[in-house]
Amino acid sequence: MSTSFHAYGYALTGLGAPLEKFDLGSLEPGPGEVVVRVAGCGVCHTDIGFAKDGVPTRHPLPLVLGHEIAGRVVASGEGAAEWEGRSVIVPAVIPCGSCPACKANRPTICRNQFMPGNDGHGGFATHVNVPALGLCPVPDDLPAGLELADLSVIADAVTTPYEAIRRSGLCGDDVAIFVGAGGVGGFGVQIAASMGAAVAVIDIDERRLKLASKHGASLALNSSAMNPKELKGAVRAFIKESGRTGIGAKIFETSGTPGGQQSAFALLNHGAHLAVVGYTAKKVEVRLSNLMAFDATAEGNWGCPPEYYPATLDLVVKGDVVLGEYVERYNLDDTPAVVEGVASHEIRLRPVLVPES
Repeated sequence: MSTSFHAYGYALTGLGAPLEKFDLGSLEPGPGEVVVRVAGCGVCHTDIGFAKDGVPTRHPLPLVLGHEIAGRVVASGEGAAEWEGRSVIVPAVIPCGSCPACKANRPTICRNQFMPGNDGHGGFATHVNVPALGLCPVPDDLPAGLELADLSVIADAVTTPYEAIRRSGLCGDDVAIFVGAGGVGGFGVQIAASMGAAVAVIDIDERRLKLASKHGASLALNSSAMNPKELKGAVRAFIKESGRTGIGAKIFETSGTPGGQQSAFALLNHGAHLAVVGYTAKKVEVRLSNLMAFDATAEGNWGCPPEYYPATLDLVVKGDVVLGEYVERYNLDDTPAVVEGVASHEIRLRPVLVPES
């Protein structure tokens, strides 16, 4: 059933400018689309890249940001009626499903993809109009303490490291090393630990390191208190003492900082797999020949295919991945201040913007 909803959100109007309240008018879904009443939308560092760092959005400004969205479908267009009334997580990257990349099983590089808050208005809003393709259904009977708003961070902060881990082939015989223990890294630590891997984490924030140690990391290293040689030595000792027989460390760069990327590259060993998950616009100088010398691989991933969202949600529902200690909620109308707080590093947990019900 197609029904229009009057919505508003918070839009980026220019680089570096505070986000402004923006009238979205009456949203009405077209064929294959739905309108989702937003329960919560996470604030990602990609949003900060758009707002503060000059990373261009594909849709012209003004643009409502936000791509970590969970909510309830309140209207559907032709061909999407089965989603009416259902709770969902909206994929951060929605492929078209029919282009050469999609047919080659590479949906995350679909050139016709729709990313909320990049290709069109996103989830820093009361409602959002998105394609129905790839929506992840959420059960109504969630475990106690787990709310739909918090599930919004699954759409990037949890599924993106899940995809990086899946691509790495990580198993219980392996050692996983996360450089960066923030939202993405903190969730990655939990996913890797749930798979039986021995997990080490590196960061400069003691609070994040303690949280990671509580939720799966057997070794937590503060890189601000160690020189590169000491850091490498501690990691090598951990790999040796872990007793794991997997060939090559699985290294996940989740800090999105030049220093973190250099540290991650320096940890390559024979047969290692380096997953570049974090993003920085700044250049990093590394010796690429290390990949050859160690017969190692380096790989990036732009989000996660929607087909893997249900498996990731299942990890959260079962309690293998904890969200509550990693997120904090804010009212949607606090969006401008929250974005500034994340950009200045005053807000350390993953903010979730929640519209008033």
